[in-house]
Amino acid sequence: MPRLTTLFTTFCLLIAAVGSTLAADKPNVLLVLTDDQAPWAFATAVKAGEFPDVPVPFTPNFDRLATEGARFTNFFCTTPVCSPARASLWTGRYASELGIPDFIPQPGHKLYDPKSPVALDPNATTTLAEMMKSAGYHTGLVGKWHLGDWTAEGNEHFHPTKHGFDYFMGLTGGGTTPDNPTLEEDGQIREFEGLTTDILTDRAVDFIRQNQNQPFFLCLATRAPHGRWLPVAEEDWQPYAKMDPTIPAFPGLNVKNVKKMMREYLASTSGVDRNLGRLLDTLDETHLADETIVIVTSDHGFNMGHNGIWHKGNGIWATIKRPPGEWHNGTRVISDKYRPNLYDNSLRVPMVIRWPEKVAPGSVITRSATSLDLFPTLSQIVGYTPKEKLAGRSLVPLLTGLTPETWNDDVYSEYDMIHYAVASMRSYRTPNYKLIRDSHNKDRDEFYDLKNDPGESNNLIRNPDPQIQAEIKRLDEKLQTHLADRAKK
Repeated sequence: MPRLTTLFTTFCLLIAAVGSTLAADKPNVLLVLTDDQAPWAFATAVKAGEFPDVPVPFTPNFDRLATEGARFTNFFCTTPVCSPARASLWTGRYASELGIPDFIPQPGHKLYDPKSPVALDPNATTTLAEMMKSAGYHTGLVGKWHLGDWTAEGNEHFHPTKHGFDYFMGLTGGGTTPDNPTLEEDGQIREFEGLTTDILTDRAVDFIRQNQNQPFFLCLATRAPHGRWLPVAEEDWQPYAKMDPTIPAFPGLNVKNVKKMMREYLASTSGVDRNLGRLLDTLDETHLADETIVIVTSDHGFNMGHNGIWHKGNGIWATIKRPPGEWHNGTRVISDKYRPNLYDNSLRVPMVIRWPEKVAPGSVITRSATSLDLFPTLSQIVGYTPKEKLAGRSLVPLLTGLTPETWNDDVYSEYDMIHYAVASMRSYRTPNYKLIRDSHNKDRDEFYDLKNDPGESNNLIRNPDPQIQAEIKRLDEKLQTHLADRAKK
């Protein structure tokens, strides 16, 4: 019997050693994808002086990751609303190629049309989850997908498990409440009790613990800090309870309301941060921290009084008078409620990547990159060759301090707003200038000098200065070349 016990013990140790070797060859990947998190809803960025017109939020765990990994200061989505932004991140393709121009209404929403479902087609795309699964990873999604309703009869093929996820628990559409949410688990839709972010994180923690002996790819896609923001845990509200927050200046801004929203929004962000801490603690407790790449980013950015609006690409007037006038920032106003935009605050997102022994702790990467780059980055890390040429580039050279001299900092973005107002915007951005064209609406073009006007408050599109007009022409040529090149593919 002792001999059998010894053999059994030796066998178990051998299996553990093999598992450890596999883990070293295939680093786990934990992606935390927040919802509506502005680049300024991150204390490290505010303290660095990058966003002087907002208060310093309480985000100790985001800050911890920034000291342990690399922080990007110019990371952008390509369409600044939920569904198209997520479609691009998950596929490495522009949303306009995928037939997802705007957010996808869910059943119960007044814009939902069951006769014309919009969704990410599993037969026409390859997602990050499918790529990771093919590379030998156990894949999981906890939280928000928002790329098509699968609850209606005949729509089952839109379910996340048809897109490469072995496990799914979360929202069936784009929205739910911040507490006592209705979620799907084990194929059943039911109401849960508690704070939504906490509930989702509970499942993410369970996934890590249950899969600690095999390579895993897990995405925790929080609903927060998407509105409605309250309620939150008392500890998440406490830093803001008595705060008189700094807010952007804009003529006619509804200051009282913006300050109220700022406190609630940041409290919701702190709730996400607290739960990020729980995930990091779990990686430490399971001794997986050194074997796991942690990526934290958001689907798109957010405005809170900036340029007189709040919200994202489908901005909402934050002024006392709505709209503030017939013209706004040199553009013709097309809606009493909405201000379609491609402002940097809508497009720029926080991005932090911790990759032990590969990324120097405390790195700050100022080169421009986009969510399209996540797919080729993970492809390179796991040794996967994409079936089609992608628009993005691997971030591995930037992360490892080997940035190519040919790295291009230009960024293209787009938004075809079809809900509540109509706009068809295309933008081309360099580190110095930004051009926005709206092909649907007259008098809605914009041009900004980002070096002298990073807040994009002075639209120079009609400025007669020859140098300004020359730059407008130069960026317009770049924009048209980009669109022509995409049309050839």
